Amino acid sequence: MRAALVFAERLRDSGRLSEVEHVRCSLFGSLGSTGLGHGTPDAVLAGLAGLRPEACDPDRVRGAWSNLPEGATITLLGGRTVPIQKGDVTFEPRTRLPGHPNALTISAWGDRNGAPLLEETFYSIGGGFIRQDGDRVGASPTAPQPLPYTTSAQLLALCDAHDLDICDVARRNEEAIHGAETLDAGLDAIWEAMHACVEAGLASTGTLPGGLKVKRRAASVRMRLEEYDGQSQHDRDTSTEWLHAFALAVNEENASGGRVVTAPTNGAAGIIPAVGHYYLRFVPGADAAGIRRYLLTAVAIGSLVKANASISGAEGGCQAEVGSACAMAAGALCAVLGGTTRQVENAAEIAMEHHLGLTCDPVGGLVQVPCIERNAIASSTAVSAARLALHGDGTHLVSLDTVIETMRQTGLDMMTKYKETSEGGLAVNVVEC
Repeated sequence: MRAALVFAERLRDSGRLSEVEHVRCSLFGSLGSTGLGHGTPDAVLAGLAGLRPEACDPDRVRGAWSNLPEGATITLLGGRTVPIQKGDVTFEPRTRLPGHPNALTISAWGDRNGAPLLEETFYSIGGGFIRQDGDRVGASPTAPQPLPYTTSAQLLALCDAHDLDICDVARRNEEAIHGAETLDAGLDAIWEAMHACVEAGLASTGTLPGGLKVKRRAASVRMRLEEYDGQSQHDRDTSTEWLHAFALAVNEENASGGRVVTAPTNGAAGIIPAVGHYYLRFVPGADAAGIRRYLLTAVAIGSLVKANASISGAEGGCQAEVGSACAMAAGALCAVLGGTTRQVENAAEIAMEHHLGLTCDPVGGLVQVPCIERNAIASSTAVSAARLALHGDGTHLVSLDTVIETMRQTGLDMMTKYKETSEGGLAVNVVEC
């Protein structure tokens, strides 16, 4: 949706919008393999129409392409209406562009037999981020960061030199780009979106779309837990079960086309919200200020993974998605539980280390099996990693930098069929009914 929106804006600003008679989009590599199950064609059409993921009604996105009738039209951003049909979005899974496994090319035509009026190729690099041909990989933010770092060793050294927590380093850098007021508003908006997603998922029942007939479970788990917790006599701690329910809720919303926060990706979007809700519900003294620290700590850890390895399942397998999210949540929870900077780094390292080699093999190209349950299990791992790190003094053999580099190398070695192509693993061994 972001890529198509950027294309639509440039087309509008080119002065040639009135000449457009036709638009096309080609999905390459992993987008070509799993785009149908991920709702990618729907998102492309929504972006061309000017919708933004942060603000649009998800119902306007669902079915935008998949439910296209004969003789349909699309009104492009800027007001130009042109005919559209399903064949205008093509899937080319065997063509992998050199920039990234997730690639799409969008073109606008005045005459199908001539050259396109505008044609651009975008790469979906994970976490809602896009890159275009010619963009410099790892480009710097628009404003210089007062406390720059590219490794966890540098991050810890900054914390020592300035007597700061990891979240404080992230805050100073983000404030340099956005300003304090905008930053806090943005953090609160992200958490509110996460909270709304959990609430929606806990309240929704039925079967997920896509043909696998996967039943939503979060609501039934919530009802059973509420019933059990409401009893005057109960003999078990239900915090872990609630943690699972929170994660299931988010990823069932994702699978149904609801709005989620990429944290760091849609396929791993349940882990950080689930652990954050666990913190608020089960940790004494938890508050909104703690959630801001939680998110900022997660930002710092996620930025290390993104800069030095990958957060894209198409590039590194699910270790790059769920593994990264688990590391972010583990370190962030450790921070708000009072952990030192080195305990936080240790928590993130533990979480990532125990996801090394995790493949991305979604059945039917859908973000359902094994993705939904995987988020619940990884949420538990994040909590365990945080609490395990708190029992130590932060001293450990394997550094976070080392485990991130190992994840990068493992992703390079991993066969393509295990990297979000639905060509191996569960995706070919589970019979689709």
